[in-house]
Amino acid sequence: MYFFLGLLSIFDMLFPSVTCPKMLLYLSGQSKAISYKGCALQLFFYHFLGSAEGCLYSVMAYDRFVAICHPLRYLLIMRPGPCVGLVMAAWTVGCLHATILTSFTFQLPYCGPNRVDYFFCDIPAVLPLACADSSLAQRVGSTNVSFLVLMFRFSVCVSYTRTGIAILRIRSAEGRQKAFSTCSAHLTAILCAYGPAVIVYLQPTPNPLLGATVQILNNIVSPMLNSLIYSLRNREVKSSLKRVFHNVVLTALE
Repeated sequence: MYFFLGLLSIFDMLFPSVTCPKMLLYLSGQSKAISYKGCALQLFFYHFLGSAEGCLYSVMAYDRFVAICHPLRYLLIMRPGPCVGLVMAAWTVGCLHATILTSFTFQLPYCGPNRVDYFFCDIPAVLPLACADSSLAQRVGSTNVSFLVLMFRFSVCVSYTRTGIAILRIRSAEGRQKAFSTCSAHLTAILCAYGPAVIVYLQPTPNPLLGATVQILNNIVSPMLNSLIYSLRNREVKSSLKRVFHNVVLTALE
């Protein structure tokens, strides 16, 4: 589990670095221009890291299933070799997804307005600038994103359905609570990750203001929440937070 959590923390550091540096330059009053290649690279790495992280969530759901349903065989099933293979599969899925979206988006001619009405280069903001029919690229993008989201959700639902059945079979209440707490943090992180993707890319009539707001939260807030979500499961972290809160309250009352 900690192997996958370490990779998730790497994704949480890389994902905001795709859009935040350029956005901070905009806010500081520097040039808002971005090159054609820079725009393409921004779109590629945004979807590459996003889809690879989504695949990693599915892998982590399978890891929780093995840990709860087959605890005695966990070290045998989740050996270093299979774990590395699952991670490589996640990177491959992300690379293929991003390559398809980028190739279909930037194979169109862009000879009209060159102003991206967004804070980074994403498909809903770039395609309207094309001076050719972009309906095929839009259908490919929607189909690709929909397929990945459905595939990830299906794998997570299968893993947690079987995990939930196994938890209900545990006789002791303490054992059920411990098993549930193991899965609750991961389920919360999945909701924070998949929710924005559904709102931005799968809404029937895109709302630019809503999309921008959700993307800002997804790019900045969600990666910060993951560390908090998983840290609060640790007893030492909980006790340290309680001590700090207790000291703050006592200091304020004095």
